[in-house]
Amino acid sequence: MNFTEASLFWGFLLVYGVVMYWLSPKSKNANSFYKGADDQGNPVGQWSLTASIFISWIFAKSVTNAANLGAAYGVVGGLAYASYWLSIPVAGYVIYLIRTQTGARSLQDFLTSRFGRLASLAFAAAILIRLYNEVWSNTAVVGGYFGLPGEWEYYAAAMLFTVFTLAYSLKGGLRSSIFTDVIQAFVFVFFVGAVLFLIIPANDTSALLTNGEFRLNAGFDLLLVALLQLFSYPFHDPVLTDRGFVNKEKTMLKSFVVAGLLGFVAVFIFSLVGVHARLNGIEAMGNAPAAVGQSLGLAALFFMSVVMMTSAGSTLDSTFTSLAKSLAVDLPRLAQRASDKLPSMRVGAIVMVIFAFLGNLPMFAGTDILKATTISGTMVMGLAPVFLFYGFTKWSPWSFHLSFWTGLGLGVLLAVGLIPSSWAIGDGKYAMLLGVNAYGFLICTAGFSCHLW
Repeated sequence: MNFTEASLFWGFLLVYGVVMYWLSPKSKNANSFYKGADDQGNPVGQWSLTASIFISWIFAKSVTNAANLGAAYGVVGGLAYASYWLSIPVAGYVIYLIRTQTGARSLQDFLTSRFGRLASLAFAAAILIRLYNEVWSNTAVVGGYFGLPGEWEYYAAAMLFTVFTLAYSLKGGLRSSIFTDVIQAFVFVFFVGAVLFLIIPANDTSALLTNGEFRLNAGFDLLLVALLQLFSYPFHDPVLTDRGFVNKEKTMLKSFVVAGLLGFVAVFIFSLVGVHARLNGIEAMGNAPAAVGQSLGLAALFFMSVVMMTSAGSTLDSTFTSLAKSLAVDLPRLAQRASDKLPSMRVGAIVMVIFAFLGNLPMFAGTDILKATTISGTMVMGLAPVFLFYGFTKWSPWSFHLSFWTGLGLGVLLAVGLIPSSWAIGDGKYAMLLGVNAYGFLICTAGFSCHLW
């Protein structure tokens, strides 16, 4: 990176951090810090909530993965990854039913009332692992636009980005996160449009939108995996589910449906960056957006970096606020060591600071980010029967544990390569992943319903 490029990229990072901190509101009470209400106690507005859900779930690693899949499989790969965003309306509808039928204030409350405290503790552990992984996997993507792993620029950019995001998160908690999400959503949409303005004229539009084949060994197997994980994947992500309890039920449901559909469209559109690389013989090298940006010149590379910073920032601040709520509010309530009164903002702030630095340790260890979505989604497949079929149970801890731990065990066996080859469906790259998710869903459902037998 020459002096001009370095000045542009580092300058934007500094301006981004200062502007976000300056614009973000300051929370004056715990209700604002943990629940996103304003100073008068009013809940988040519908369109602010929609924008927050939309952008906070468009992770930096996700848009990178979408483009990489577009480069590997054409539009089929893009559709496969974009389909994960259809799980947002699914989650919104299930949370709507839970709130209207049980009156639960969080998913932990719901699980405790239906399946017992141990079930809720297991669920809490799963979401904490998820949140921990969100820290390094997003900062690493930002660092990749300043240098390569092992170079000081890579780590310096990632840590500076972490510090900036932590600063405005400490200032306002969830209120600050949602407010800045609105800004980041507009910036993201604008620069994605700018990227498309450079890509579309360089290709035949029909070729860009039709490249790829709907075959199991050409990315269609991953599309089927995504459709199977729609009913489990969203529930282990408090970045999403926490927002299901900050407004009235119907307002929340509308926000989830609109945000999910917008997210599907936005991620699919960005996957066309990878399709462009595929059509023009550009080697993706594990990061199709950066490769395409470099091939199109400095302006395109800068646009790509802005897209990544805004998507990573919106996810990282939401991760910090979800960690604060999980460890300062939900777990103490679960342990019956706290009343309904919210804890001091200082407790949540301490949690954020600790995880801001501990959460980046895997980045220094060189951990690969590209398997995070599919593997974690497989490990929590046992949540699908829990949230889909809870109406058939009243007090049944075994239903939860036989489903949840079975899914977790299958996910671990898949990760270490101990699933028999006979489980594979098709002969594509994701054949084993598809088989484990398809058969695993049936096995977990059988475990969940065993008490009915």
